[in-house]
Amino acid sequence: MRSICRKYLVPAFIPLTLLFCGPVTADAGQVRHLVIFKYKDGASAEQIQAITDSFRQLQQRIPGILSFEYGINNSPEGLNRGLTHVYMLTFADAAARDAYLPHPEHGKFGEMVMQTGILDEVFVIDYEPRDSNPSTGP
Repeated sequence: MRSICRKYLVPAFIPLTLLFCGPVTADAGQVRHLVIFKYKDGASAEQIQAITDSFRQLQQRIPGILSFEYGINNSPEGLNRGLTHVYMLTFADAAARDAYLPHPEHGKFGEMVMQTGILDEVFVIDYEPRDSNPSTGP
């Protein structure tokens, strides 16, 4: 429903959209964990899909992960520095993220990724989503 609201209602009827769909915001305290991979040139689609599927399964294995999503860079700007595959986990809070990092299932996932030998580079950043309202701070 939210995707329909964003695509069709938001541009034309912002006040009605907010009434029926609500604002698109994160709950206070949530943490986004953004992981961006650059795979080696020889990486197969099947190998990359296996990593993506294993990453997705962490949501069922580690408490505190609220959502998982991924995508492949399609920016025409050419500023991605070779990083192509984006994975985003949303955690309930910083404590859930902190518990995830040393979790044995996260460790197994990292080992599996390294054993494939197809990862060339990784970039990770975590942040707490903030409202873009100027009154809430920078």
